Amino acid sequence: MKSRQFVDIIKQGHLVIPLYFLKNYKKLKLTLEEFVFLMYLYQLGDKCLFNPSKYQEELGLELPKVMEYIDALTGKGFIQVEVVKNEKELMEEVVLLDGFYRKLSLSMVEESNENSNSQSNIFEIVEKEFGRTLSPMEYEIIRAWLDNDMSEELIKEAIKEATFNGVSNLRYIDKILYEWGKLGIKTAKDVDDNRHKRAQRREEEADSNIDLDIVDWDWFDDDSE
Repeated sequence: MKSRQFVDIIKQGHLVIPLYFLKNYKKLKLTLEEFVFLMYLYQLGDKCLFNPSKYQEELGLELPKVMEYIDALTGKGFIQVEVVKNEKELMEEVVLLDGFYRKLSLSMVEESNENSNSQSNIFEIVEKEFGRTLSPMEYEIIRAWLDNDMSEELIKEAIKEATFNGVSNLRYIDKILYEWGKLGIKTAKDVDDNRHKRAQRREEEADSNIDLDIVDWDWFDDDSE
């Protein structure tokens, strides 16, 4: 999806912006206070009247602080204060949020591209391990893992597990991921911890299977001589 389309979706209110922006405002070099003030302006609409006294009263801030936030957001390109004609042909000052929409849409495009690159890497890794091109069905299986928020890290570990067992089959890897999900395994560290526990259990079982006849042998009553 192109940047322009993101802008249109945002303006039409189809996205819950505060939640997304809350997660990403630091990447855009905003302080928490600037973020909160920007969200306040956003709630007032695309072309809200420039009225610092109103902002001061509704936010409970000192006027110098309000002007500081306005200057900061203007300097960083998130808002513009311009004089325009209203419906009655009268001139008035308004706050424009076009810069905010533009920066937010660019951030979303970058994130979308990063996710696409991550998916491509997973497909390439699996093909390299299998030594062949994946079938359409196999692509769908991998895409289903990613759609279910399966981490790239965990998928790589499952591929290693299957390769170690001499199996180059996505159904087998899918079964591994399913079983790990039931055990609450989500990271490479979880996988290592689980392998360690399994190794310990095998050692304990081996110890418990020692031939009791040999252990209980009465060496002093041995008449075999």
